Amino acid sequence: MKRLSDFPRVPLSILPTPLYRLPNVSRLLGKNIWVKRDDMTGVALGGNKVRKLEFLLADAMEKGAVLVMTTGGGQSNHATLTAACALRLGLDPVLVLKKRGVWQRRGNQVLNHLMGVDVRFMDTDSYDDIYASMDRIGTASGKQYYKIPCGGSVPLGCLGYVACMEEVSEQAKALGVRFDYIVCATGSGGTHAGAALGARLFLPSARVMGVAVDTDPFETIVPRLMRDAAELLELDMEFKDEDVKLTPMWGEGYAIPSKEGNDAVRFMARNEGIILDPVYTGKAFAGLLKLNAEGAFDNEENILFIHTGGSGGLFAQNWEAE
Repeated sequence: MKRLSDFPRVPLSILPTPLYRLPNVSRLLGKNIWVKRDDMTGVALGGNKVRKLEFLLADAMEKGAVLVMTTGGGQSNHATLTAACALRLGLDPVLVLKKRGVWQRRGNQVLNHLMGVDVRFMDTDSYDDIYASMDRIGTASGKQYYKIPCGGSVPLGCLGYVACMEEVSEQAKALGVRFDYIVCATGSGGTHAGAALGARLFLPSARVMGVAVDTDPFETIVPRLMRDAAELLELDMEFKDEDVKLTPMWGEGYAIPSKEGNDAVRFMARNEGIILDPVYTGKAFAGLLKLNAEGAFDNEENILFIHTGGSGGLFAQNWEAE
Protein backbone atom coordinates (compact mmCIF):
# COMPACT_ATOMS: atom_id res chain seq x y z
CA MET A 1 0.00 0.00 0.00
CA LYS A 2 1.19 3.49 -0.83
CA ARG A 3 0.81 6.34 1.60
CA LEU A 4 -0.60 9.72 0.70
CA SER A 5 2.82 11.18 1.48
CA ASP A 6 4.25 9.12 -1.39
CA PHE A 7 2.50 11.41 -3.90
CA PRO A 8 3.77 14.87 -4.86
CA ARG A 9 1.66 17.47 -3.09
CA VAL A 10 1.98 21.24 -2.95
CA PRO A 11 0.63 22.93 0.22
CA LEU A 12 -2.18 25.32 -0.69
CA SER A 13 -4.84 24.87 1.99
CA ILE A 14 -4.94 26.15 5.55
CA LEU A 15 -5.39 22.87 7.39
CA PRO A 16 -7.04 21.43 9.30
CA THR A 17 -10.28 23.17 8.41
CA PRO A 18 -12.67 23.63 11.36
CA LEU A 19 -15.04 20.86 12.39
CA TYR A 20 -17.74 21.49 14.99
CA ARG A 21 -21.29 20.73 16.05
CA LEU A 22 -24.13 22.96 14.85
CA PRO A 23 -26.10 23.60 18.05
CA ASN A 24 -29.14 25.37 16.60
CA VAL A 25 -29.54 23.09 13.57
CA SER A 26 -29.08 20.06 15.82
CA ARG A 27 -31.79 21.29 18.17
CA LEU A 28 -34.21 22.05 15.35
CA LEU A 29 -33.66 18.72 13.61
CA GLY A 30 -33.43 16.64 16.78
CA LYS A 31 -30.11 15.16 15.60
CA ASN A 32 -26.40 15.71 16.17
CA ILE A 33 -25.40 17.68 13.07
CA TRP A 34 -21.75 18.60 12.59
CA VAL A 35 -20.03 20.58 9.84
CA LYS A 36 -16.62 20.29 8.22
CA ARG A 37 -15.78 23.80 7.03
CA ASP A 38 -14.00 23.12 3.75
CA ASP A 39 -15.30 26.47 2.60
CA MET A 40 -12.39 27.78 4.69
CA THR A 41 -9.46 26.22 2.83
CA GLY A 42 -7.83 29.62 2.44
CA VAL A 43 -7.56 30.35 -1.31
CA ALA A 44 -9.95 32.85 -2.97
CA LEU A 45 -13.33 32.19 -1.29
CA GLY A 46 -12.25 28.68 -0.27
CA GLY A 47 -13.77 25.35 -1.16
CA ASN A 48 -13.18 21.66 -1.60
CA LYS A 49 -11.29 21.89 -4.88
CA VAL A 50 -8.18 23.25 -3.17
CA ARG A 51 -7.55 19.84 -1.59
CA LYS A 52 -7.67 18.18 -5.02
CA LEU A 53 -5.47 20.87 -6.54
CA GLU A 54 -2.71 20.20 -4.03
CA PHE A 55 -2.16 16.89 -5.79
CA LEU A 56 -3.07 17.92 -9.33
CA LEU A 57 -0.94 21.06 -9.50
CA ALA A 58 1.98 19.24 -7.88
CA ASP A 59 1.70 16.75 -10.73
CA ALA A 60 1.54 19.60 -13.25
CA MET A 61 4.67 21.21 -11.86
CA GLU A 62 6.52 17.90 -11.71
CA LYS A 63 5.74 17.45 -15.43
CA GLY A 64 7.13 20.90 -16.21
CA ALA A 65 3.83 22.59 -17.01
CA VAL A 66 3.73 26.36 -17.36
CA LEU A 67 0.15 26.64 -18.60
CA VAL A 68 -2.75 25.08 -16.64
CA MET A 69 -6.20 24.73 -18.17
CA THR A 70 -9.49 23.52 -16.79
CA THR A 71 -13.20 23.77 -17.49
CA GLY A 72 -16.68 23.82 -16.02
CA GLY A 73 -19.83 25.88 -16.21
CA GLY A 74 -19.94 29.64 -16.31
CA GLN A 75 -19.93 29.87 -12.51
CA SER A 76 -17.53 27.00 -11.89
CA ASN A 77 -16.03 27.13 -8.39
CA HIS A 78 -13.44 24.59 -9.47
CA ALA A 79 -12.31 26.76 -12.38
CA THR A 80 -11.96 29.88 -10.23
CA LEU A 81 -10.03 28.01 -7.53
CA THR A 82 -7.79 26.38 -10.14
CA ALA A 83 -6.96 29.83 -11.49
CA ALA A 84 -6.30 31.23 -8.00
CA CYS A 85 -4.07 28.30 -7.01
CA ALA A 86 -2.20 28.37 -10.32
CA LEU A 87 -1.48 32.09 -9.96
CA ARG A 88 -0.24 31.52 -6.43
CA LEU A 89 2.23 28.97 -7.78
CA GLY A 90 3.40 31.18 -10.66
CA LEU A 91 1.57 29.19 -13.34
CA ASP A 92 -0.53 30.64 -16.17
CA PRO A 93 -4.21 29.63 -15.95
CA VAL A 94 -6.63 29.49 -18.86
CA LEU A 95 -10.28 28.67 -18.21
CA VAL A 96 -12.29 27.23 -21.08
CA LEU A 97 -15.86 27.31 -19.82
CA LYS A 98 -19.26 26.32 -21.12
CA LYS A 99 -21.33 29.34 -22.09
CA ARG A 100 -24.20 28.07 -19.99
CA GLY A 101 -26.12 29.52 -17.04
CA VAL A 102 -24.84 32.84 -15.70
CA TRP A 103 -21.61 33.43 -17.60
CA GLN A 104 -21.67 37.22 -17.49
CA ARG A 105 -19.49 39.17 -15.02
CA ARG A 106 -21.33 38.14 -11.89
CA GLY A 107 -20.46 35.77 -9.07
CA ASN A 108 -17.28 33.81 -9.74
CA GLN A 109 -16.72 35.68 -12.98
CA VAL A 110 -16.07 38.81 -10.90
CA LEU A 111 -13.31 36.90 -9.09
CA ASN A 112 -11.82 35.70 -12.37
CA HIS A 113 -11.84 39.30 -13.64
CA LEU A 114 -10.16 40.61 -10.48
CA MET A 115 -7.43 37.96 -10.83
CA GLY A 116 -6.92 38.85 -14.48
CA VAL A 117 -7.59 35.32 -15.63
CA ASP A 118 -7.80 34.37 -19.31
CA VAL A 119 -11.40 33.08 -19.56
CA ARG A 120 -12.76 31.71 -22.83
CA PHE A 121 -16.36 30.60 -23.32
CA MET A 122 -17.53 27.91 -25.70
CA ASP A 123 -21.13 27.57 -26.81
CA THR A 124 -21.21 23.81 -26.42
CA ASP A 125 -22.49 21.08 -24.13
CA SER A 126 -19.63 18.74 -25.05
CA TYR A 127 -16.58 18.48 -22.83
CA ASP A 128 -14.88 16.58 -25.64
CA ASP A 129 -15.10 19.77 -27.72
CA ILE A 130 -13.67 21.77 -24.82
CA TYR A 131 -10.74 19.40 -24.22
CA ALA A 132 -9.95 19.49 -27.94
CA SER A 133 -9.96 23.29 -27.75
CA MET A 134 -7.58 23.14 -24.79
CA ASP A 135 -5.16 21.10 -26.88
CA ARG A 136 -5.32 23.72 -29.63
CA ILE A 137 -4.73 26.53 -27.12
CA GLY A 138 -1.86 24.69 -25.46
CA THR A 139 -0.19 23.82 -28.76
CA ALA A 140 -0.54 27.37 -30.07
CA SER A 141 1.02 28.78 -26.89
CA GLY A 142 4.21 26.83 -27.41
CA LYS A 143 4.28 26.15 -23.65
CA GLN A 144 4.15 22.92 -21.73
CA TYR A 145 0.51 22.63 -20.67
CA TYR A 146 -1.53 20.55 -18.25
CA LYS A 147 -5.26 19.86 -18.54
CA ILE A 148 -7.39 19.35 -15.44
CA PRO A 149 -10.80 17.77 -16.18
CA CYS A 150 -14.04 19.24 -14.89
CA GLY A 151 -14.09 19.36 -11.09
CA GLY A 152 -10.63 17.85 -10.81
CA SER A 153 -12.53 14.57 -10.52
CA VAL A 154 -9.82 12.18 -11.56
CA PRO A 155 -8.23 9.50 -9.37
CA LEU A 156 -5.28 11.72 -8.38
CA GLY A 157 -7.65 14.54 -7.41
CA CYS A 158 -9.71 12.14 -5.30
CA LEU A 159 -6.71 11.71 -3.01
CA GLY A 160 -7.48 15.18 -1.66
CA TYR A 161 -10.59 13.82 0.02
CA VAL A 162 -8.94 10.62 1.12
CA ALA A 163 -6.59 12.95 2.99
CA CYS A 164 -9.56 14.96 4.26
CA MET A 165 -11.09 11.87 5.83
CA GLU A 166 -7.81 11.15 7.60
CA GLU A 167 -7.99 14.70 8.92
CA VAL A 168 -11.61 14.21 10.02
CA SER A 169 -10.68 10.97 11.81
CA GLU A 170 -8.02 12.82 13.81
CA GLN A 171 -10.44 15.63 14.69
CA ALA A 172 -13.15 13.14 15.66
CA LYS A 173 -10.74 11.32 17.95
CA ALA A 174 -9.75 14.60 19.62
CA LEU A 175 -13.44 15.47 20.11
CA GLY A 176 -14.39 12.00 21.31
CA VAL A 177 -16.99 11.67 18.53
CA ARG A 178 -17.82 8.77 16.23
CA PHE A 179 -19.44 9.82 12.98
CA ASP A 180 -22.20 7.58 11.65
CA TYR A 181 -22.93 9.46 8.42
CA ILE A 182 -21.02 11.87 6.22
CA VAL A 183 -23.09 13.91 3.74
CA CYS A 184 -21.57 15.77 0.80
CA ALA A 185 -22.56 17.24 -2.56
CA THR A 186 -21.95 15.05 -5.60
CA GLY A 187 -21.36 17.37 -8.55
CA SER A 188 -18.61 15.69 -10.57
CA GLY A 189 -17.98 12.73 -8.28
CA GLY A 190 -14.42 13.25 -7.05
CA THR A 191 -15.15 14.59 -3.58
CA HIS A 192 -17.74 11.88 -2.95
CA ALA A 193 -15.39 9.15 -4.21
CA GLY A 194 -12.43 10.40 -2.19
CA ALA A 195 -14.53 10.75 0.93
CA ALA A 196 -16.03 7.28 0.52
CA LEU A 197 -12.61 5.70 -0.01
CA GLY A 198 -11.10 7.70 2.83
CA ALA A 199 -13.93 6.71 5.15
CA ARG A 200 -13.24 3.04 4.37
CA LEU A 201 -9.66 3.61 5.46
CA PHE A 202 -9.96 6.02 8.39
CA LEU A 203 -13.63 6.16 9.51
CA PRO A 204 -14.97 2.64 9.03
CA SER A 205 -18.09 3.29 11.12
CA ALA A 206 -19.18 6.18 8.87
CA ARG A 207 -21.41 5.80 5.84
CA VAL A 208 -20.86 8.40 3.12
CA MET A 209 -24.04 9.68 1.47
CA GLY A 210 -23.82 11.83 -1.62
CA VAL A 211 -26.44 14.34 -2.71
CA ALA A 212 -26.50 14.53 -6.49
CA VAL A 213 -26.73 18.10 -7.82
CA ASP A 214 -26.44 16.98 -11.45
CA THR A 215 -28.02 14.23 -13.52
CA ASP A 216 -24.79 12.41 -14.45
CA PRO A 217 -24.74 8.65 -13.70
CA PHE A 218 -22.89 8.99 -10.40
CA GLU A 219 -23.93 5.49 -9.37
CA THR A 220 -21.23 4.28 -11.76
CA ILE A 221 -18.92 7.35 -11.84
CA VAL A 222 -18.27 7.41 -8.09
CA PRO A 223 -17.38 3.71 -7.63
CA ARG A 224 -15.17 3.83 -10.73
CA LEU A 225 -13.26 6.78 -9.27
CA MET A 226 -13.02 4.93 -5.95
CA ARG A 227 -11.56 1.87 -7.65
CA ASP A 228 -9.07 3.93 -9.66
CA ALA A 229 -7.98 5.98 -6.62
CA ALA A 230 -7.60 2.75 -4.62
CA GLU A 231 -5.41 1.42 -7.41
CA LEU A 232 -3.19 4.50 -7.13
CA LEU A 233 -2.81 3.70 -3.44
CA GLU A 234 -2.21 0.02 -4.23
CA LEU A 235 -5.13 -1.01 -2.00
CA ASP A 236 -6.72 -4.42 -2.18
CA MET A 237 -10.34 -3.36 -1.85
CA GLU A 238 -13.57 -4.14 -3.65
CA PHE A 239 -16.21 -1.53 -4.43
CA LYS A 240 -19.68 -2.33 -5.70
CA ASP A 241 -21.84 0.18 -7.54
CA GLU A 242 -24.72 -0.57 -5.16
CA ASP A 243 -22.57 0.51 -2.19
CA VAL A 244 -22.71 4.13 -3.38
CA LYS A 245 -25.60 5.98 -1.72
CA LEU A 246 -27.08 8.93 -3.60
CA THR A 247 -30.00 11.27 -2.97
CA PRO A 248 -31.15 13.17 -6.10
CA MET A 249 -31.60 16.89 -5.44
CA TRP A 250 -30.76 18.52 -8.78
CA GLY A 251 -34.25 20.00 -9.18
CA GLU A 252 -34.68 21.38 -12.69
CA GLY A 253 -31.04 20.70 -13.48
CA TYR A 254 -27.41 21.46 -12.73
CA ALA A 255 -26.70 25.07 -11.69
CA ILE A 256 -30.41 25.90 -11.72
CA PRO A 257 -31.37 27.02 -8.20
CA SER A 258 -34.16 25.03 -6.56
CA LYS A 259 -36.68 26.04 -3.93
CA GLU A 260 -35.46 23.28 -1.61
CA GLY A 261 -31.85 24.32 -2.07
CA ASN A 262 -32.53 28.01 -1.54
CA ASP A 263 -34.62 27.25 1.54
CA ALA A 264 -31.66 25.28 2.90
CA VAL A 265 -29.35 28.26 2.22
CA ARG A 266 -31.67 30.49 4.27
CA PHE A 267 -32.10 27.87 7.01
CA MET A 268 -28.35 27.57 7.56
CA ALA A 269 -27.73 31.32 7.30
CA ARG A 270 -30.49 32.24 9.75
CA ASN A 271 -29.69 29.57 12.33
CA GLU A 272 -25.90 29.21 12.23
CA GLY A 273 -24.58 32.21 10.29
CA ILE A 274 -23.03 29.81 7.75
CA ILE A 275 -23.35 30.68 4.08
CA LEU A 276 -24.14 27.94 1.58
CA ASP A 277 -24.61 28.33 -2.19
CA PRO A 278 -27.53 27.60 -4.55
CA VAL A 279 -25.67 25.19 -6.86
CA TYR A 280 -23.88 22.73 -4.58
CA THR A 281 -24.02 23.07 -0.81
CA GLY A 282 -27.57 24.45 -0.63
CA LYS A 283 -28.91 21.47 -2.54
CA ALA A 284 -26.62 19.12 -0.59
CA PHE A 285 -27.90 20.39 2.75
CA ALA A 286 -31.45 20.21 1.40
CA GLY A 287 -30.67 16.54 0.76
CA LEU A 288 -29.61 16.12 4.39
CA LEU A 289 -32.87 17.74 5.50
CA LYS A 290 -34.82 15.41 3.20
CA LEU A 291 -33.03 12.33 4.52
CA ASN A 292 -33.71 13.42 8.08
CA ALA A 293 -37.41 14.00 7.34
CA GLU A 294 -37.59 10.51 5.84
CA GLY A 295 -36.15 8.97 9.01
CA ALA A 296 -32.76 8.02 7.62
CA PHE A 297 -30.97 8.98 10.85
CA ASP A 298 -31.46 7.87 14.44
CA ASN A 299 -31.52 10.50 17.17
CA GLU A 300 -28.27 9.44 18.83
CA GLU A 301 -26.28 9.34 15.60
CA ASN A 302 -23.69 11.93 14.53
CA ILE A 303 -24.07 13.30 11.02
CA LEU A 304 -21.22 15.28 9.45
CA PHE A 305 -21.99 17.70 6.62
CA ILE A 306 -19.04 18.61 4.39
CA HIS A 307 -19.32 22.27 3.44
CA THR A 308 -17.54 22.29 0.09
CA GLY A 309 -17.74 26.06 -0.44
CA GLY A 310 -19.08 27.87 -3.48
CA SER A 311 -20.32 31.11 -1.94
CA GLY A 312 -19.34 33.04 -5.07
CA GLY A 313 -22.36 31.50 -6.77
CA LEU A 314 -24.66 33.36 -4.38
CA PHE A 315 -23.89 36.59 -6.17
CA ALA A 316 -24.80 35.28 -9.60
CA GLN A 317 -28.42 34.73 -8.54
CA ASN A 318 -31.23 37.27 -8.31
CA TRP A 319 -32.55 36.78 -4.78
CA GLU A 320 -34.91 39.76 -5.04
CA ALA A 321 -37.23 37.67 -7.19
CA GLU A 322 -37.83 35.23 -4.35
